[in-house]
Amino acid sequence: MYRPTPAVCHPNRDRSLVIGQQLLVDELQSLRVRESLRPVAAVAPSINADRPMLDRKRRRQYVSLFGRVAGMNALLLIAAVVVTIVVLAPRRISTFVVDRELLVLVAALVVMAFVNLYVLRRFIRPLQALTALARRVDLANPGERMPGGAPTSEAGELALTFNEMLDRLEAERREATGRVLAGQEAERLRISQELHDEVGQELTGVLLVLSRLQVRVPAALRSDVQDIQDEVRASLEDLRRIALELRPEALDDLGLGSALAVLGQRLAEHSAVEVVKHIAPDLPQLAPQTELVVYRVAQEALTNVARHSGSHNAELRLERRAGRLVLIVRDQGHGLPAGRVQGTGMRGMFERAALVGANLSVNNRHSPSGCEVRLDVPLEAEQ
Repeated sequence: MYRPTPAVCHPNRDRSLVIGQQLLVDELQSLRVRESLRPVAAVAPSINADRPMLDRKRRRQYVSLFGRVAGMNALLLIAAVVVTIVVLAPRRISTFVVDRELLVLVAALVVMAFVNLYVLRRFIRPLQALTALARRVDLANPGERMPGGAPTSEAGELALTFNEMLDRLEAERREATGRVLAGQEAERLRISQELHDEVGQELTGVLLVLSRLQVRVPAALRSDVQDIQDEVRASLEDLRRIALELRPEALDDLGLGSALAVLGQRLAEHSAVEVVKHIAPDLPQLAPQTELVVYRVAQEALTNVARHSGSHNAELRLERRAGRLVLIVRDQGHGLPAGRVQGTGMRGMFERAALVGANLSVNNRHSPSGCEVRLDVPLEAEQ
């Protein structure tokens, strides 16, 4: 901690000033400690919000490479012309014909300047394209690459290196996402089993005790006991529903098509949304991880329909098209608002889709209105 030097704490100085300085230093030190202990998640939004402004300020602090090289070449060109005239024809300066020779000289300079700009733009364009790609690249939507990546020039070598870096980052992200989602599914399975085996059995035992107690209590209290039984029964049904949502047993026992049919039926039972299902009977054999991804995307999409769309109808379609498994969930609700920010559920869908190399799109519909979630899973990887 900071301590005032002897020169500051002179005996003849006002002691109140020294005490005020010490209190200010202590307050600054405690503020630093509090800032260092602040959670990163609380600070991240402000950092992300200020990042575009910082980027704009950073871009304003320098002249582009194209402008610097073009300006330097123009100065060198003018200097070379002046030096050439002075050195090679010093006697012609006094007799310089303005009408002809100056016009030819200016025209030659303009032509050389345009040629210089054209050549420079061709050489610097790959670097500008690489900068633009680096600014907009998003690992959550993989697949975008820099064209022309080949070891035939410095620009091609840079593009090739950048593409290889994106490949590594996307592979690491897929592995990390796979580990996180695998751990999440394992934890869901454990919680589902505990809810079903432990909490469910305890509630069932409470129902049995209430049934025996109902015949022993006075007649005036039997209606109250019956109400308690109904509440416990409803809690037990909710518990079973939550356990099924955490880990769908139909997906493990009956397959993807039956699990999606059960999912649509259960949503219709617990909400005001009527789900129309079109599930192809000739679905290909998928890996367990891919089946789980398709199921979770459909589950999240139908949940969003029930919670946010305001629609009373939803369409769930699963079919095979040209070597791809296509999942489509449509509604006739309000659609996605303009300038929306992806929530946790939406980001989870995109991460799961990227995990199996699938393409996920979430767009508004125009006729009729509503939203459409489309998941395209390549079947080549499954064969």
